[in-house]
Amino acid sequence: MKALIQRVKRASVTIDGKLYSSIGFGLLVFLGVEKGDSEENAMKLAQKLTTLRIFEDDNEKMNLSLSDVQGEMLIVSQFTLCGDCKKGTRPSFDKSAPPEIAEVLYEKFTDYVKQLNIPVQTGKFRAMMDVELVNDGPVTFMVEK
Repeated sequence: MKALIQRVKRASVTIDGKLYSSIGFGLLVFLGVEKGDSEENAMKLAQKLTTLRIFEDDNEKMNLSLSDVQGEMLIVSQFTLCGDCKKGTRPSFDKSAPPEIAEVLYEKFTDYVKQLNIPVQTGKFRAMMDVELVNDGPVTFMVEK
């Protein structure tokens, strides 16, 4: 399971020209599910992202977590994170989990984050989405579990 996370001042998802979801201060999480990922991966990743100290304290040090700052999370499914670009000029998606498995684990991940008392918004699985964000920093990390 892969997550590209961005610390944001705000972020939103629009589908077919209509606002679908939005958050204020927090994390935008692009989530990729790979073959072999499990509910345990989803749970561990949710715990990691909610406690990862990437928000600044009063001394401008990254010492605070999403939970500490009472931030929100916008979770967007992103199977292309599992793409392999090592060979040729066209990405291979052989490592991506099949959609029916990926959707279940995407939903499990979302549920685990909610259980950790983080306000959550999502994109729509398998939809074409326009994602807008104002990156705070910018601060961007790739996290794998």
